[in-house]
Amino acid sequence: MQAMERSRLLRRVEVLVFFTVFLDLVGFGIVIPMLPLYVQSMGGSARTVGVLLGCFSFTQLLATPLLGKYSDRYGRRPVILLSLVANALAMGLFALASHQHLLPLLFLSRILAGATSGNLAACQAALADLSTPETRARAMGRLGAGIGLGLVLGPLFGGLLAEWGAWFPPLAAGVLALLGALGVLFFMPETHRAEAHSTPKSASRFTALRETPRPRALTLVLLLYFLVFLTMTTYQVALALLVQTRLGWSSKEVGYVFALMGGLGFIIQGVLIGPLSRAVGEVRLLVLGTLLLCAGMLGVSLASAPLPLIGAVVLVGMGMGFIQPLLSSLASQAANPSYLGVTLGLAQSSGGLARTVGPVASGALYSSLGPSVPFAAGAIAAFVAALLASLLNREGLGREPHPKPATKS
Repeated sequence: MQAMERSRLLRRVEVLVFFTVFLDLVGFGIVIPMLPLYVQSMGGSARTVGVLLGCFSFTQLLATPLLGKYSDRYGRRPVILLSLVANALAMGLFALASHQHLLPLLFLSRILAGATSGNLAACQAALADLSTPETRARAMGRLGAGIGLGLVLGPLFGGLLAEWGAWFPPLAAGVLALLGALGVLFFMPETHRAEAHSTPKSASRFTALRETPRPRALTLVLLLYFLVFLTMTTYQVALALLVQTRLGWSSKEVGYVFALMGGLGFIIQGVLIGPLSRAVGEVRLLVLGTLLLCAGMLGVSLASAPLPLIGAVVLVGMGMGFIQPLLSSLASQAANPSYLGVTLGLAQSSGGLARTVGPVASGALYSSLGPSVPFAAGAIAAFVAALLASLLNREGLGREPHPKPATKS
């Protein structure tokens, strides 16, 4: 009966987490693609855009493990609520900055958003609280599906809402964050077990590393987070410039490409990741995902016509669709249960470090060595990630594929 109740609660939390991250990422997708235009309208340059993105990622890097620690001590629900309400406030500041053309206020908005962006790690921890090794990859896939669908619809909504005024898209994003907060407030149960609230106040990211039962496995997972997100920042920074130079595409075509990636992620993470992880095994599927990402990045670097480019983008989207939920699942398996929120926050910070240094490195490679070089470098990073992922089986991580039933002779 207890197992049935846990399963029923997990399904409820999966639905709530899906809609929470969906609303959050729709808001993110509404404003982020147009961020350079906002900065330009306020007198900033491309370098200003890079610094603005770096401020968000740097504050996220510092704050996410701290919010993870609070979620271990006080529960997942309060941290998710704090993150959503603060994001709504940040988007309100964003709207005011765009209406009044105040660049410093825009910086304040992004710094506040980065400092309180513990929503994703807390949602991952909530799913890990209730899932078992058999259901964890599927549960993380549901969360990834919400992210993917939000990133598909966000840019489309943003383009439509911008017709009402530059301030309207961020205001709409703030309203969506508030709706997510209300959903969590009224419908989401606390998933953190009472006995786990004994997490010491002094718990930190270093404690999570020291107290994990699998230190080498956790180190490998953190390196994988860094390499995968380093690869993806290359894609996000340089793709629009590459297709504009080689194919003459505009922002509309670039939006379609990103929507294609988000759609692939939604299908894989929402439908396929559970059955595939059971059939293939989590580590093998992760290796496959990193190899697909490597091939896709290499394909983008070489593509000089639309069809090969779209094929390469499909490989990138498939790779990321496999990688994201599996990394979350493996990070939770490597964690000490008492420091689950801290560990998942640490993993997000490892990705945040990549998102801090990656845009600067990609821009420098693009400017100094040409459009192909950032993607070739991303392919190398993804290949190294595949090699590291192949070592995880030795560390006891990852659920093995189900054995085939014995046939009667």
